[in-house]
Amino acid sequence: MSFGKEPAPNGNEPHEAGTEVYAVHGADPEVQAYGMAKYSRSALSMRESLAEINEQKAERFLNTFYFQYGHRSIADLAHIAFAIERLSILAATVVVDEPRWDGQERSTRYQDFQKSGYYMPDFGGDDGACTLYRDTVDHLFAEYRHFSEAMFQYLRERTPKPAEMKQEAYERTLRARAFDISRYLLPLATNTSLGQIVSARTLENQVSRLLSHTHAEVRRLGELLRRAAQEPAYNVGEAQMRELLERIGREAPQAREEAARTLQREVRVAPTLMKYAEPNAYDIETRRDLTAAASELLAGMTIQDAPTVDLLEDDPLEIELAATLLYQYSRHPYRQIRDLVAAMPEPQRREIIDLGLRHRGRHDEVVRAFCAGQHFRFDILMDIGGFRDMHRHRRCVQIVQDYTTAHGYEEPVEIADAGLGERYQTAMERARATGAKLARSVMSPTLSANNAERMGHPAGHTDESVQKSEYVIPLAFRKRTLFKMDFAEALYISELRTGAAGHFSYRNVAYAMYEAVAQRYPALAKYFRVTDVREPVDLLKR
Repeated sequence: MSFGKEPAPNGNEPHEAGTEVYAVHGADPEVQAYGMAKYSRSALSMRESLAEINEQKAERFLNTFYFQYGHRSIADLAHIAFAIERLSILAATVVVDEPRWDGQERSTRYQDFQKSGYYMPDFGGDDGACTLYRDTVDHLFAEYRHFSEAMFQYLRERTPKPAEMKQEAYERTLRARAFDISRYLLPLATNTSLGQIVSARTLENQVSRLLSHTHAEVRRLGELLRRAAQEPAYNVGEAQMRELLERIGREAPQAREEAARTLQREVRVAPTLMKYAEPNAYDIETRRDLTAAASELLAGMTIQDAPTVDLLEDDPLEIELAATLLYQYSRHPYRQIRDLVAAMPEPQRREIIDLGLRHRGRHDEVVRAFCAGQHFRFDILMDIGGFRDMHRHRRCVQIVQDYTTAHGYEEPVEIADAGLGERYQTAMERARATGAKLARSVMSPTLSANNAERMGHPAGHTDESVQKSEYVIPLAFRKRTLFKMDFAEALYISELRTGAAGHFSYRNVAYAMYEAVAQRYPALAKYFRVTDVREPVDLLKR
C-alpha cells in the first residue's frame, strides 16, 4: 500500500495530484456555505467555487438553489458566531434551548453577579407594580452579596489552607464554592451574557422560535439576532489592520488606499439566509390550543407528590404523545398526567395529539413533544440553578415546564449550619409573595386568583402580568422537566454530573438517575462509573 498519493483508477499509477486537504479562512459565512453547496452540482474545487461566488453571485445562487429548490441544507454549512450580552437568565434559558446549539454562558460559580444588573419589564405605567418589582429584586441582590461573603467566611473557617496551596488559589476555590450556595438568591431577572456558534439553519429556527415566544424580552432578542445576522458584523482585526495601514501609507499610498477599500467592506454574516425568519404560527397556535386543553383537563386537580427523579415505565406511543403534550403546559408530574391520559377514551387521546399537529405548516418541524419513544425517561423536579446546568445536555429531549413557586425551594445545608436559615427563608418568601402580587396586579380574567396566589398558573399562559412575575423567582425554586434519552446518555450524565467537583444540586439528581436505572436493571449498574455523592467532598479539589 502506498501512502500520500491516491492510486489511479486502473490501480497501476498514482494520480498526478493526490488527495488534498486545506482549511478555509476569510470567506463570508454565506459565501462559504454556497461554495460547499456547489460540490453537489459542480465539479469546481472549493478554491474555484469561492473565487466564482462573489456577493452578487452568492445571492443569485441562493435564489436559484435555496429558495426555488428548497435546498435548505445550504444553511447548515454557514456557521456564525454571536455575542448576546445583558439578557436575563430567564431569556438566556430560552435562547439556548436548541438541540443543535453550541455556546457558553456566564458561570454563576466563577463570576460574581452582584454588578451584572437585571432586566426591568415594562409595567405600562403601573408605578406600584414597578416599585414592588424593583424593591424585591434589589433586596435579592443585596442578599446575594451578603450570602456570597458570609458563605466564603464560613467555608474558610472550616477548610484550612494546605501548606502547598497558594493563597490566591485557595481563596478563588472557596469563593467559587460560596457562589454555588449564594446563587440560589439570584432572581431570573439577573443579567447574564452568552456566546453562541450555530449554523444558519439553526439560527433561522432559533429566531423564529424566539419571535413566537410569550415574553416580550425574548421576542425582542429574536429581532436583535435577526438584525445582527443582516447588519455589518464586528471585525475583530479592524483596529490592527488600520494601524498597519497607517504605517505603510507614507511609502505606498496607492496600496494603502486599495487595502482601505477592502477593509471598509462590510461583512454581513447571513443577510439572505435570514430573510424569511418570522414568528412561527404553528408554535403560537399549538401553544394556545394545548394550554387551553391542559387547563380544562387538569382544572382542580391537586398536584401529586413525586420523587425528585422518577424513571418512568414505557408507555404505548399514543399515550406517551398525549401525556407529553399536556405535561409541558401543566405543573403536574408526568406520571399523574399519564394516568389521566391512559384512562381517557381513545378518541379523546387522539384529539389531544391532533392539537399538536393540526396547525403544522408545510415546512414546520413538529413540536418537541413528538420526539418520543426513548427508553429512559426521567421526570425531574430540581432547583432552577441546577436545571440550568442539566439543560446543557443536548443529546436528550427536554420537555420543559415554565417557572413557578408552586413546588417550593431548595435550602443548602450550609446556610442553616452558618445560622442564616431564617434570613434565607425570609428572602424566598418575600420573592414568592411579590410574584403572587404581580401576577394578580393586571391579572387576566382567565387566570384564577387561587392559581395566581400559588403561582401555579398554566405554563404558556400569555398574560403579561404572569410573565413579569416570573422574573422575581430566585434560582432556589424548583421546576419540573421531562428528560428523554437513550442508555448511553443516561450513563454519560450520571458519570459526568456526579463528579466531586460539580455542584451539589445536579450531583444529587445525577446520582438518583443512576440509582433508578440500577434498581430497574441491576445487571447494568456495574457499567456506571459514578461518584458516590454520600462521600465527603474535598472543597479545595476542582
